[in-house]
Formats: sequence, C-alpha cells, structure tokens
Amino acid sequence: MHTFFLNNHEPLPHNNVATIGFFDGVHRGHQHLIKMVMDAAQKQGTGSMVITFDKHPRQVLDDTYRPNLLTFFDEKMVRLSQTGVDNCVVLPFDREMASMTAREFMEYVLRDRLGVTTLVMGYDNRFGHGRKEGYDNYIAYGEELGIQVVRATELQYDGQSVSSSIIRQMVIDGDIERANQFLGYSYTLIGRVVEGFQQGRKLGFPTANLDISGCEKIIPAAGVYAVHARMEGRMEMKRAIMNIGTRPTLDDGAQTIETHIINYDGDLYGERLVVSLDKRLREERRYEHVGLLVAQMREDVKMANEYFDKKAEE
Repeated sequence: MHTFFLNNHEPLPHNNVATIGFFDGVHRGHQHLIKMVMDAAQKQGTGSMVITFDKHPRQVLDDTYRPNLLTFFDEKMVRLSQTGVDNCVVLPFDREMASMTAREFMEYVLRDRLGVTTLVMGYDNRFGHGRKEGYDNYIAYGEELGIQVVRATELQYDGQSVSSSIIRQMVIDGDIERANQFLGYSYTLIGRVVEGFQQGRKLGFPTANLDISGCEKIIPAAGVYAVHARMEGRMEMKRAIMNIGTRPTLDDGAQTIETHIINYDGDLYGERLVVSLDKRLREERRYEHVGLLVAQMREDVKMANEYFDKKAEE
C-alpha cells in the first residue's frame, strides 16, 4: 500500500476507485467495503484507494472531545495496508475541510485532487458539513462531476450488523471474544512497562504494569483476561493473563493494567508491551485475604492455559 498525505503536495495517483471513512478498527465491515473497492478497481483496470483522516473529525469540531478508539492511527494504517488496497490518502481534517459541503468536497478534494472516478460509499456513511446530505445527493453530485457513486452492501456477522460503534460497546463490556469475531483479529493494547507496586512478584506472579496514560484506545471492562503478550519487536507472542481493575484485595483504588506472562520472569521495565486480548476469564473480585487471591491467580493461569489448549485443537 502506498500512503499519501494530502498536505505534503506530493504527486497523487489519479483515476481511482475509492472509499472514504475514519475506519476505526478496520473491522470485518471495513474489510468488506474495501474488498468491494478492490474488485471494482480490478474490473475497471484502475487503482484502488482508501481515503481516511489524520484525526477523529469530532476532535476538530469539539476541543474537549477525547475519542475512545479501537485502533490508534499507526495501528489503523497497518491494518489498512493488510487489506491489499493500492493506495491510502490521509486527509488533514481541519475546520476548513469540516466546513465544506458534500458537493464541494466531492469536487475539490475527490475529483480535482484525488482523481476519484468511482466512489464506493459505506452503506451508512455520510460526509460533508453537518452530514446533512445522503446517498441520493451524492449520486446527483457525482453525475454532475463525473464521479460514479456506488453504495456498498451491509455486512452482518452472526445476524448483527458490523460497525465500529457496536464493537466499541463490546470492548467496553468486556465481551472480547465477540469483539474479536467482529474485528477479524484480536483487540490489542500497547503500553510501556513501568514500575508498579511489585506485589505480584512477592505473591509469585510477577506482572508488567502498563502505562497507557494518554492512550485514546478503549480500556475493556475490569476483570481478568486470557491474553498473548510480547515485547514490541523483540519476542514472540507468549501466553499471559491480564488484570484490569483497582486491585480491591490490596486496597489500592487506582486503576492498573497488569500482565503476568506465564513461565516468564525476565526484566520488562521500559519496554513497550503488545498485548492481544483473547477472552475475559472472570470479573474483578475482592478476596478476604491474600492467600485466597493467590489461589485464584493460580486458577486464572490454569483457565487461560485450558482455553488456549482448546483453541489450538480447533
């Protein structure tokens, strides 16, 4: 995939079948849409293009808005590249672009700057100032401007529409297995390992305490998760368990995200840890004494290993 940033004034590919959106998560629905773009481009003998934004549009329109995302920007770009699309154009979304009507955007950006000849619209996607116009308007503008507008079909998975908002709620609820099914891959958190309370090591379960301050990704519901973890660029994925919560048995109160890599006792301080979440094993609980907590942690590791062994056999 060739990536272009519109504000760099570099030559851009023309004569493209394109689609446009924020593409948070690059989930199965997005993959379905991009596949339609690629198929149409192949039939027409042109390039395929995804047009996306450098930031969430609401961040420009509302200074106080802090998005809760499924993928941060770099992760989204990697996921888009894995679809096999030819080109990706990143638009610098600002107030000037936000003020454009749908027709102005189609004329000055899609046609004049990007050479879009066919626009494949997500079945529920809208663009233009105020998002006031709909599919019929886009078709009419396209006829005036020489852009064919095609509406993509909706993708359903297990009888439910696939959308970023639905997947976000699944992650918030801790329904990671279902979220992963809709994403088409495992939901991932990335953070730098910082010094924590070191009580896990004293209990026989050393943990990597992830600092994700400033992270715009959704933090799943509190609980214990079966996960896979690795140091960024430095080791293979290893089985692990992750606890998200406030450590009620130890009366800490502050939210922590701690990962215990099974059968690993190396020094991870300062490393960036990549954690792919597979399944929520249980909710967070308070135990009467630390001994009960240690027993439960042993059970958590056992449950995680049983889950991974079963998945490996499928």
